[in-house]
Amino acid sequence: MSSSQHSSEPRRLALSVLQPGFVGTEAPDWVLRAIGDGLSSVVLFSRNIVSPEQVARLTARLRAENPALIVAIDEEAGDVTRIESATGSSRPGNFALGTVDDPALTEAVATDLGAELRAAGVSLDYAPSADVNSDPDNPVIGVRSFGVDPDVVSRHTAAWVRGLQAAGVAACAKHFPGHGDVAVDSHHDLPAYRADRTRIEAEALPPFRAAVAAGVRAVMSGHLLVPAYDTELPATLSRRILHDLLRGELGFDGLVVSDAIEMAAVTRRYGIGGAAVRAVAAGVDAVCVGGESAEESTTEQLVDALAGAVADGGLPVERLADAARRVAEFAEWSVKLREASAVRAAGAGGIGQVAARRAVRVTGAVGGVLPLASAPHVVELAPATNLAIGKETPWGVAAPLRERLPGTTSVRVHGYELLERTVALEECALRPAVGRPLVLVVRDAARHAWMRHAVTDLTTARPDAVVIEMGLPPADASTEPDAGTGGAPDGADGAGGAVRVYTHGASTASGTAAAEVLTGDAAG
Repeated sequence: MSSSQHSSEPRRLALSVLQPGFVGTEAPDWVLRAIGDGLSSVVLFSRNIVSPEQVARLTARLRAENPALIVAIDEEAGDVTRIESATGSSRPGNFALGTVDDPALTEAVATDLGAELRAAGVSLDYAPSADVNSDPDNPVIGVRSFGVDPDVVSRHTAAWVRGLQAAGVAACAKHFPGHGDVAVDSHHDLPAYRADRTRIEAEALPPFRAAVAAGVRAVMSGHLLVPAYDTELPATLSRRILHDLLRGELGFDGLVVSDAIEMAAVTRRYGIGGAAVRAVAAGVDAVCVGGESAEESTTEQLVDALAGAVADGGLPVERLADAARRVAEFAEWSVKLREASAVRAAGAGGIGQVAARRAVRVTGAVGGVLPLASAPHVVELAPATNLAIGKETPWGVAAPLRERLPGTTSVRVHGYELLERTVALEECALRPAVGRPLVLVVRDAARHAWMRHAVTDLTTARPDAVVIEMGLPPADASTEPDAGTGGAPDGADGAGGAVRVYTHGASTASGTAAAEVLTGDAAG
């Protein structure tokens, strides 16, 4: 082998362990060239998606360069959707499924999603979230989790893995070793999970063990500090967590994928190149990048960093080669998985809508309030969402109500508008609702003081208002299916005794299910 071949081999290995995103709805020339040079994976985001048919054309073009190319997507259904980012998901998210707590239903929803993804040419889905949402103030997980009980999360994580993979798409359990008990968003800073090992073993690890037992072949690391295992390095950069814990104690032998390597939790201290090198050295096999940094220059920067680290001894070439081998083995397995399935997606109105209906809970004295007697005024109180949720993704109940009750009016109010007093609730919420029903739609009101105060003010003025919570219910809320007769206690959402509807997620399917309840159209 010539010296030039020696020098190019680390670059080819480096390219093979990256999972970059890109901009556009067609394959850029630089991506096609990179596949020819050894790139083994790409990841799709909403900016790459117009329709399932267009995605199928895009993935076919990419695979013309390498039939075993791993095409990944960050598609959780529910609030975090890419394949349906323009319309909102036709399937509820994890928290709704965990609320129903029917693993067969969860498996069916995941199979339905998997069939749609497989038809579009996707082979790896960065889902499910196996995080147990132990901290109600968690700003980044919330309804992306199946729940707060490790047993519930475990059985639905396993069901999701089985269902997705039955449709021919590989699942990826995330965010190891568990991102549910933190109060910081890792997109912006480094969270810390400060539980001891006994508690982590009991609360955070069971869903990942369940995923491994269900046959998951990919696990995504979380960008969080877990001092019980490593006091210095976040999980993505920690050999103690990725090698000793995940591979050693949990016995996982598949592909370790990093969460997006450009996130501030790891780049603020190490830079994007330094974070990638440390991740691979610690045991990451595939470095995901491109949610925010999707330029060719970013991929080149990471290749330079990895190859440079091999050259200067900072990254053993054996570790890089081992990561590349695991990527190749996963790619080969994913091809066989895809070829073995012929499941078709049901589409809108199918199992996803059935699941969303089953997740709705109603509390309070509904007599004389529901179903609505006339077209309402809808006030949607909109929080700032985390970066995992697409800004373009629609949510709410006004649109499906308008379809069912023509004449429905609506306004969307943000916290900063109330804080800056550029909007007054009297003018935008109460006055337009005079003589008609008032519907308030909130999203994680228990986490947002401004939202709770607004709900309190509005329900004091209009005790007959209906409050729809599309995020996490307050911890003191009774949301059992049969809890819809007596008055509900004052809750952390500020709604007092008003009729409350809980959808357990803000997908389009969940908004439709809420509208059905309000108009008396609910079925099943």
